[in-house]
Amino acid sequence: IMQLPVVYQKAKEQVFKIWTTIQPLLTVHVGLASSAKALIILEQCGKNKGYQEMDACGLHPEGGCCMLDGPEKIESTINMKSLWKNISVEGIDIIFSRDAGRYICDYTYYTSLYYGNGRAAFIHVPPLSKSLTAEFLGKALQTIILEMLKQCGKEREAQHKDNSLSVE
Repeated sequence: IMQLPVVYQKAKEQVFKIWTTIQPLLTVHVGLASSAKALIILEQCGKNKGYQEMDACGLHPEGGCCMLDGPEKIESTINMKSLWKNISVEGIDIIFSRDAGRYICDYTYYTSLYYGNGRAAFIHVPPLSKSLTAEFLGKALQTIILEMLKQCGKEREAQHKDNSLSVE
């Protein structure tokens, strides 16, 4: 678990470090959606351009862009729509989205999708409250992430079968 700063460049450096040093199967990013009340948002893709809002240091990316040579958007290898349709957590609504906003969350997500070849996920969560405790939200996230890992497992099995077929 790593907390990323609300600074574009530092967040990008940390994400790069995650992918080059840890080399995870999947990186799951969780960000605060302060406007969401009792709502978890599963984000499908990250966008490369449109980052004009200033970060905590008063800066924004050059050209409002994550990666100057990157594609317009990158889709997660996790099928968030399928996950959304097949998962439920009592006491909180879960929705599917294709727009994580144009701030640090979307910037971080795109960067992670870029460096991780799509093997990243982003979940927006509401602020904690009396009715939405950290323990409850933690259990909800655990349920969602376990389902994501099942998708990764199926993907790896399919790749393994493809590799073994091509070897024979």
